[in-house]
Amino acid sequence: MHLVIIGNGITGVTAAQTVRRLQPAARITLVSDESEHHYSRTALMYVYMGHLRYQDIKPYEDWFWKENRLELVHGTATALDADQHQVQLSTGQTISYDNLLLATGSVSRRAGWPGQDLLGVQGLYGLPDLAQMERDTQGISRGVVVGGGLIGVELAEMLHTRRIAATVLVRDQHYWGSVLPPEEAELVDKQFRQHDVDVRYRTELREILGDTDGRVRAIVTSQGEELPCQWVGLGIGVTPNLSLAQSSTVETDRGILVNELLQTNLPDVYAAGDCAQHRQPGAGEVPIEQLWYTGRMQGETVAHTICGRPTPYRRGVWFNSAKFFNLEYQTYGQVPARTPTDIESFYWQHPTGNCALRINFAPHAHDAVVGFNAMGLRLRQAVCENWIKTQTPIHTVIGRLKTANFDPEFYRRHEPAIQRQFAEILAVKR
Repeated sequence: MHLVIIGNGITGVTAAQTVRRLQPAARITLVSDESEHHYSRTALMYVYMGHLRYQDIKPYEDWFWKENRLELVHGTATALDADQHQVQLSTGQTISYDNLLLATGSVSRRAGWPGQDLLGVQGLYGLPDLAQMERDTQGISRGVVVGGGLIGVELAEMLHTRRIAATVLVRDQHYWGSVLPPEEAELVDKQFRQHDVDVRYRTELREILGDTDGRVRAIVTSQGEELPCQWVGLGIGVTPNLSLAQSSTVETDRGILVNELLQTNLPDVYAAGDCAQHRQPGAGEVPIEQLWYTGRMQGETVAHTICGRPTPYRRGVWFNSAKFFNLEYQTYGQVPARTPTDIESFYWQHPTGNCALRINFAPHAHDAVVGFNAMGLRLRQAVCENWIKTQTPIHTVIGRLKTANFDPEFYRRHEPAIQRQFAEILAVKR
């Protein structure tokens, strides 16, 4: 079998490694136009900030690929001929395949603003974006970041470390309004204030203004205010990269449409990771999952199917993590920005506002926990997931918080206070 994988991100590389284990004799080729070697995309900000070097974010040494007989092709896949089982590259090379995995990832989203193609306007997704940001932020004094999500806060922190004044435009009334409850968002806003980042809530971008050299000189907000700046970071999210899929008869919507086996409508052609859109997502799940860990899971799952072991993709309990300047964030299960009417939420926050814990639970299901938000605290993923899967009552969880503690200091410093507050709430209810 010759497996060709378009994309060398976490999905493509995980699939390659899994196929190599399941079928030692398989020929495996990875094609990438971004970089020859796989790297940790989530660590790009730390390279810009000077905490890491590029070689530090490569999980595998350069010898790894040859040692594991993984062929690397540095080039752009421009066309797919499903009838001939061939992929055309920008170099003129044609690669034949028995099975093809589209793991093309995402591209930064743009909203069609006037001036968005000026020099100094960009998103942050891959190595080319990092190089562009290094070049375009040299010697500048002020930047504007558009968007109140994870990319937005990363860009603000990156500018802050270079002593570049940053203004962040957030259309919601608080940070990451579609994901975080107001209390958690306030803790993030505190981080912005502590790091002198100017955040404008309920404010959107209207236009980007350029100078005579075609470079950013200012932006205009939805309130009509003109803010001088020399760089604009677009942090409004990413969208599936469909450039190769749309050159063929692969069915697409917002992403490349796949079934539960991550198969497309074409024989022997699969899609996984950021670019894939599930035709029938599970209950409470989204059709497009653009996270590191779901990309890894999909890569491993599709590899089994490609190797003749059909395996439906099952995401399991939702998980995500991030870091907002000095504030760590973990979430497990169902913790939406607005608590549903059939769910109750227990929230504890340290008086300093430097850490907090939210536990959502279902009164109609014997108070079973359904989700956790940890801010400034570290919880063990396996323990939290097990509590959610086994529908453990919240009073049992509160009594056993020590088992979820990832930080040896947690029990001594915070658990008694959390338990006292929970007990007080119960006493009032009774």
